[in-house]
Formats: sequence, structure tokens, C-alpha cells
Amino acid sequence: MKREVIVACDFAGKEATLTFLDRFAGVSEKPFVKIGMELFYAAGPDIVREIKARGHKIFLDLKLHDIPNTVKKAMSVLSSLDVDICNLHAAGGIDMMKAAVEGLTRPDGTRPLLIAVTVLTSIDQSRMENELKIEKPLPEVVMQYALNAKAAGLDGVVCSPLEAQKVHDTCGASFLTVTPGIRFAEGAQGDQQRVTTPAKAKEIGSDYIVVGRPVTAAEDPVAAYLKCVKEFAE
Repeated sequence: MKREVIVACDFAGKEATLTFLDRFAGVSEKPFVKIGMELFYAAGPDIVREIKARGHKIFLDLKLHDIPNTVKKAMSVLSSLDVDICNLHAAGGIDMMKAAVEGLTRPDGTRPLLIAVTVLTSIDQSRMENELKIEKPLPEVVMQYALNAKAAGLDGVVCSPLEAQKVHDTCGASFLTVTPGIRFAEGAQGDQQRVTTPAKAKEIGSDYIVVGRPVTAAEDPVAAYLKCVKEFAE
């Protein structure tokens, strides 16, 4: 499997998103796109269909987290959108993740990749202990969530790039790591706490990186995207 850069299209609506993607018309391979809650709630499932019809692969980042039956039914709806990756929160537990796999699997046995969010990259050890009252070391929590996801039959996890290699060591080389928290060396950290560069993410074993503002807010988004691809995927 080749490493890939996923561009987070965290825009407020359809027009801004499609205008942004139009800038990539001259790029030989259309970017892999992440559609998150902001855009999905603003534009609905039709934005997924339109971007897919344009030839983009899609990571639908809705982070489902509810009782198993509700998640199963929601995933069965999402399975019809023909996305490439879906996700949920590992904190929902193994039964919820197993139900998600069942719901996402189509009658012909196919389904998108399903990955679990471990610990958000905006969370650090202090926040985890003081606000969430989880006193275990953060890397240990990430690894337990990853092991739970593997036990439930998922394909991988969302984790910070700082934890990607340890996830592979714990769960196997084929267990995918999808890592946000990517910034260029000269860029601002923003609200992310556990971050690294595209080149470092490649070095430490990420399979996919998710890049938002360093590309979408760049003066030249296409050049920023191609820089990411060069540093991470080539």
C-alpha cells in the first residue's frame, strides 16, 4: 500500500469546497479528500457524491460515537455513499466497533475501510488527566484503543504521528495509521498538541497523513499540497 496525503476540506459549504478543489484541475492525481462534520452538516450527503463523481477518494470523518445499535444503523446508511474510509471513536468500546463493521458491510461483502479515533491530537497528558480523569500515560491509552479496534475487526486507527510506529509495533504492519496533526516545519501549531512534519511522519511510519490548514489556508494550496506529497509519499 502506498502512503497518501489526505487534504482536509474543512470548509463551511459546498461552493467554497468545490472552488478549492477546482484549483487542482491540473494535478495529475486528484487529491484524497477528507470531508468532516462541518462540511457534511452544511452540505449533506450530496457533497460526498459530487466530490466522488469528480474522481476523488474520500475519507468521511464523522467520528461516530453512540450505542452499538445506533452506530450500526448509521454505518449502514453511510455504506451507500461509496466513500473509501469511515471512522468512529474507539472510546465507544469493542461492541460498538463490531456493530459498526456489521453496519458498514454491504450485502456483497464489500465495505469502506473503517478506522477508530484513539486520542484526539488536541489532547495532551495534562488534559487527559485533569479533564477526562484518565490517569494512564497517553501512549498507553492510544495502544489499548488500537488493540480494541483490531479486536473489533477494524482496519486501523487515527492517531498522532508520534504514536504511529508504536501502533504498528503493537498491532502489526498492515494495521493502518491515519495521522492528523501535520504541520510544515515553519508553520504554526494551531490548536494541535501532538504534531510533526510530513517528512517526519513518513520516517516514523504513518500510512496516511491528514493535512488541513497548511494546505487549505496556504497562499498557493496546490504548491503546499505537492510539497506534502513530495515530503511524505514520494
